[in-house]
Amino acid sequence: MRRGAGKGVVWVLVAGGLLLGCEEPPPPQEIIRPVRAIKVQDTEAFAQRYFPGRAAATQEINASFRVSGQLIERPIDVGVEISKGDLVAALDPSTFQAEVDRLEAEVKSAKATRERTQLELDRQQQLFDKGWVTKARLDTVRATAQSARAGVVAAEAALERARLDLTYTTLFAPFDGVVVETYVENFQEVRAKQPVARVVDTSQIEFWVSIPESLISLTPFVREVLVEFDAFPGRQLPASIKEVKREASQTTRAYDVNLIMDQPEDFKVLPGMAGRATATRIDLPEQDRIEGYEVPLAAIYSPEGEQDYIWIVNEAEMTVTRRPVDAIEAVDRGMKVQGVEPGEMVVIAGVEYLREGQKVRLAQ
Repeated sequence: MRRGAGKGVVWVLVAGGLLLGCEEPPPPQEIIRPVRAIKVQDTEAFAQRYFPGRAAATQEINASFRVSGQLIERPIDVGVEISKGDLVAALDPSTFQAEVDRLEAEVKSAKATRERTQLELDRQQQLFDKGWVTKARLDTVRATAQSARAGVVAAEAALERARLDLTYTTLFAPFDGVVVETYVENFQEVRAKQPVARVVDTSQIEFWVSIPESLISLTPFVREVLVEFDAFPGRQLPASIKEVKREASQTTRAYDVNLIMDQPEDFKVLPGMAGRATATRIDLPEQDRIEGYEVPLAAIYSPEGEQDYIWIVNEAEMTVTRRPVDAIEAVDRGMKVQGVEPGEMVVIAGVEYLREGQKVRLAQ
């Protein structure tokens, strides 16, 4: 009986193992492919969009001394408008003047020594020519004269540096501007390069905005830009593009663009003020006026060798759909195509590896 019962246990274990072996493996997890994509834009969309930004001064500086000393004069205060060359602050010059006086005396002494040793060298040369002194004696005197000449050069260099340090005890405005901050008071000990006052040039105002990579190619053709600041609603200032950064932000894929404008006469725009800019006139080359919308060349592929396709991202479901397009004409920044509409998101990298209805996510 025991032996038979043992066999029954074995069969139960074997059967259980077979049942476990027959379980279906879990379905493979769907891979969500990261893709880079841009939204199709047109010129009118660019002209109708507002881009937020913030004002900045065209020139700004934390004025500081090149030498250390005690501050004895600071005739400027916050809010004061100053002109280029106006006095910003001054240090006590007495120590620096004393050093200049000492080195001037040292230079005179060095020059006297140089003249005396040169006279002695001339006399010893004459004696050597007559055979009355040895070559060793002449060489010793010549070395002394050379040392005296070098002493003059060193003393004059030290004097020049001391005179420069003396001039550094006065600090002047490098450009026309407004004092927006002061950092030290009279009779305070000031270190070299320690900020004394902050001066900004507000005769012109810069305004930084971020332009998406799908629109940045249009910036060379912008002819008119208007900027409106939140502090002055309804007042629009004409501006122009000063600079376009060459590299996009790694997180937003947008390019920083610097606008510049003149300071208005009837109100004052200050650095840090927020506002928004819009392009009101864009003059495209003739080739860009062809009907159709521009997409990067990397967005187009032809698996059969004839028909061109692009992948459209369904932003609601985050899937891709292949769509045939008609390539019209190559332009400087890509290809003009028909078959897409403004606002649609087009995949611009890795298009050969996608499939219809595939789940995707937008890569940063």
